Amino acid sequence: MKILLVMDPGILVPPKGYGGIERIVALLAEEYYRQGHTVDVLATQGSRVEGCTMYPIGKAGFPPGKKEMNKAIFRAWKFIWKNRKKYDLIHNFGRLLYLLPVLNHPVKKIMCYQREITARNIRIYNSLPNKNIIFSGCSADLVKRANAPGRWVAIHNAVDFTVYSLTTNLATDAPLIFLGRIERIKGCHTAIEVAKTTNNILIIAGNKSSLPEEVEYFEQKIQPQIDNKQIIYVGEVNDEQKNEWLGKSKALLMPIEWNEPFGIVMIEAMACGTPVIGFACGSVPEVVRENVTGFVCRTADEMKEKILLLNNIDRPMVRQYAEERFGSSVIAKEYLSL
Repeated sequence: MKILLVMDPGILVPPKGYGGIERIVALLAEEYYRQGHTVDVLATQGSRVEGCTMYPIGKAGFPPGKKEMNKAIFRAWKFIWKNRKKYDLIHNFGRLLYLLPVLNHPVKKIMCYQREITARNIRIYNSLPNKNIIFSGCSADLVKRANAPGRWVAIHNAVDFTVYSLTTNLATDAPLIFLGRIERIKGCHTAIEVAKTTNNILIIAGNKSSLPEEVEYFEQKIQPQIDNKQIIYVGEVNDEQKNEWLGKSKALLMPIEWNEPFGIVMIEAMACGTPVIGFACGSVPEVVRENVTGFVCRTADEMKEKILLLNNIDRPMVRQYAEERFGSSVIAKEYLSL
């Protein structure tokens, strides 16, 4: 089968640091190739995926400017229309607008959503003549909340389990970890409270947002509590560093205050055997299997109680369960089965 994967420009595929969706696109491209398919990718200039042919539609630089984004749309339209008969499947992780030239063409199309879904856009496209298009969201919660027309499925995200190693022998003072962009809705302040109350070390890893309100949040709520003894900030981390920090931690804390569409960090932690303790928002109840890969709770007090139960979690089982559900080969087959 000949497959075209499409991604917005701005971040390399795969990304060097931040870029969750770009990482998913790279994983699927590699896996489709390994499964014997011919794979082309429309993405940021300079992107490289083994076995795949890359076609640039924009320059690196996130977020892309309006002018650059408009250029990318026209480049994508031109390429997709010109090659519309070449592909058996167009798998789009970028803007829905990219599919406009072939919306009513027989080529099979999967439109994937990793962020909040704008139902109005879906309604407009469904009102137009169209053929062979399936919409997917990265969690059932995301799809349900969108309540958009069309044929919808929920397919979870994947990680490359070869990048992460199982850690079973933890230090007696193994820390907790918060890993993610440091914004209020991610709940870093709650993770700090939980760590202090339970007398645990907390590793904070992730990039700081440049939004003014989030800069204020970091400077007022987070930075004053970083003492580099009990509360330690290590900054943004790459895959190798994530493997190290997640592996040596007793649990990943996910005290999110919003309906996060997925949260790839959960399965990255599980790939290291590290259980997840998360609030029951967004996809967390779908990803975390209670008492097997971690715990789902609703308050900081419940999170503190769950930390006392971590010794009941079998870390090899955490990884095994996660790999069976979220391995890249598993998720690629789910998409292709459509």
